[in-house]
Amino acid sequence: MAGDNLLPDDVVALAQRVVTENIAAGRKLAVAESCTGGLVSAALTEIAGSSAVLDRGFVTYSNEAKQQLLGVSEDIISTFGAVSVACAWAMAQGVLKRSNADVAVSVSGIAGPDGGTALKPVGLVVFAKAVRDSKDVVAEERQLDGASRAAIRHQATLIALELLLP
Repeated sequence: MAGDNLLPDDVVALAQRVVTENIAAGRKLAVAESCTGGLVSAALTEIAGSSAVLDRGFVTYSNEAKQQLLGVSEDIISTFGAVSVACAWAMAQGVLKRSNADVAVSVSGIAGPDGGTALKPVGLVVFAKAVRDSKDVVAEERQLDGASRAAIRHQATLIALELLLP
């Protein structure tokens, strides 16, 4: 961490771009975070003027929170798991339904060091982006190569911020 920023410089620089470019595009944003625990929202609020674009952020760490706050169906979680493209997509859709945002991004994953399995190893992170009044589906699974929990969360935060760029 350098200067007056709470977060790493690369995260703050990308958040600055997200805020600046979304102000120019006239877009409101909202996020749903699980494994990043609010880091995407924190990055955006690190930027002066972010209130012009950030509508709200949900930290839905537990399965119950994903269901109660975002309306993710129990069927999706029991069938595919919380770390699945289906869950990430449902999270992003839930954000749009529960916010004034034009664009919603969600992130869920296994940051480790525990919790991984052969099918869903540590570093597996899913992302989704939903745009209001659009049928386009942007949802992806990424295997992040993080040497630590912090490295995985850092990479996931950067990817989520990139998804928020216009």
